[in-house]
Amino acid sequence: MGNRVSVVTGGSGFIGSHVVRQLVAQGDQVRVLDLNPPAADLADRVEFRNVSILDRDAVGQALAGADRLFHLAANPNLWARDKSQLAEVNFHGTQTVLAAAATSALERIVVTSTETILKSYKDRSSEPISEKSRLPELEALPGYYSRSKMRADIAARQAMDEGLPVTIVNPTVPVGEGDVSFTPPTKMILGFVDGSTPAYLDCVLNLIAVQDVAAGHILAAEKGRVGERYILSGENVRLGRVLEILEEITGKPMPKRKVPYWLSYAVGVVSEFMADYITRTPPIAPLEGVRVAGTAMSFDNTKARAELGLKLTPLADALRQSVDWLRAEGHFAP
Repeated sequence: MGNRVSVVTGGSGFIGSHVVRQLVAQGDQVRVLDLNPPAADLADRVEFRNVSILDRDAVGQALAGADRLFHLAANPNLWARDKSQLAEVNFHGTQTVLAAAATSALERIVVTSTETILKSYKDRSSEPISEKSRLPELEALPGYYSRSKMRADIAARQAMDEGLPVTIVNPTVPVGEGDVSFTPPTKMILGFVDGSTPAYLDCVLNLIAVQDVAAGHILAAEKGRVGERYILSGENVRLGRVLEILEEITGKPMPKRKVPYWLSYAVGVVSEFMADYITRTPPIAPLEGVRVAGTAMSFDNTKARAELGLKLTPLADALRQSVDWLRAEGHFAP
């Protein structure tokens, strides 16, 4: 195991850094492909290559001698000034990485997809989504991010059909420590604990500890079946309950005012218009995020637990880890 070489694209990101940390801990030689350097505690323990996933030659060189590839690199934002950048990174980047992988002798490729491609935002059913559920059409997805990730998912499935040893994982909403790039889940938690979000849409979402998502990636490489999809999900929970837990953890009063979906949607439309055409800065409420929140994002993790042996951290512990990290980094006052 100590001689095994694992390449991680996006290894400096939120989930990616946890994947890298766990791979290093189990003795892998890890090669990180990212535009940002790895976390300080990993700098001397991994091989870092400042490589864009759009550079096929550089990716191909980085895969030389590798045994496994974990493809996590993506733009995780629900809004971008230039919408084409989401497709460029998430879709074309995945195509480029898989094309390079096709010329390498990899034993396993794990491709990171997302929960938001698994359900149409127009579907109001509260039935938990599983791997058996039918995937929605591209136009039924809530926005540019989800569509770019669906196109990447389609590319991964095409690679499976062409004989590449691909397994797809779909994480839900990861929470925990170390989110230096401030992905949407961490922004959401910070907005509540620092008081900048005074009201909320009481939606159903699925939260999972980021270290469990990372473990799920590695388990997918070791125990997962080629050609299969695994939903890496934790607890289905109402946002109101999340706020109760955050109040218990922080001792701070959390918002009690609920916002109806129609009002959230209107705010999303206006704030995104302002962001696109006037401020050119991220909107208060990305419309894609509002559409996702208006859908009951409930998931069934039976397959990941049964086939991969995925174990889950209690939700309160995962939220505490996120809050403790935000506090330690000085993002809000105790």
